[in-house]
Amino acid sequence: MLRSAVLKTRVAAGAIHSPLPSWSFVRAYSSAPKEFDTVVIGGGPGGYVAAIKAAQLGQKTACIEKRDTLGGTCLNVGCIPSKALLNNSHLYHEAKHGLAKRGIEVGEVKLNLQQLLADKDKAVTGLTRGIEMLFKKNKVEWIKGAGTLTSPNDVEVALNAGGVESVRAKNIIIATGSEATPFPGFEIDEKQIITSTGALALEKVPEKMIVIGGGVIGLELGSVWSRLGAEVTVVEYLPAIGAGMDAELAKAFQRSLSKQGIKFKTSTK
Repeated sequence: MLRSAVLKTRVAAGAIHSPLPSWSFVRAYSSAPKEFDTVVIGGGPGGYVAAIKAAQLGQKTACIEKRDTLGGTCLNVGCIPSKALLNNSHLYHEAKHGLAKRGIEVGEVKLNLQQLLADKDKAVTGLTRGIEMLFKKNKVEWIKGAGTLTSPNDVEVALNAGGVESVRAKNIIIATGSEATPFPGFEIDEKQIITSTGALALEKVPEKMIVIGGGVIGLELGSVWSRLGAEVTVVEYLPAIGAGMDAELAKAFQRSLSKQGIKFKTSTK
């Protein structure tokens, strides 16, 4: 009905004498894309720093991020929460096993896992909100959704709130980060078979935990749950832990973790 009415109007005005292709009407009624000098895809440490710097240099800037919070893996489910758990699990382990031999008696030490995890979440929330404030201060527009490049200068954003938004920029920075590598033969449910993300939010301390991979992420989270009472075994394909770490450091590190109670199976798959 709309197409017919438009054609009749234009014919009557003498503008055309033959039907136009249907795409002409689609283009006529679609909204123009938002235009920026720089668009950053990804709101992690690489992306948000780039977006803020571009804005400080006078660029009209937007950052596309699909999480509900900025900061990427590092702030949300990586470096920051894991370090919070490492610190608090160390305090718990020291109070339970290390203070008495130093002549400090504190009575029975109990673990409140929910409070420990809540303290971790508090640290994450404080930092991610800080980035939001920096975006507002520097006039960086945060577009909440998943971006797809449709041309060298155009991005289509599937908005978290629903719908699609088109964005155009002179410069596009891709800072999409990484995700856990799927493991053949296992279905990750983040409850029993978990990634490092799931290991940050277990509802109870497991009796036993197998960590596949002796890199820094597996070792630090294995250390957390070992300190909290789990029996942890690390399985590593290479002959040493640390994923390329200096050989002497790797040996010393493994000795330290072994004293903590972690078991190792290197050269194993």
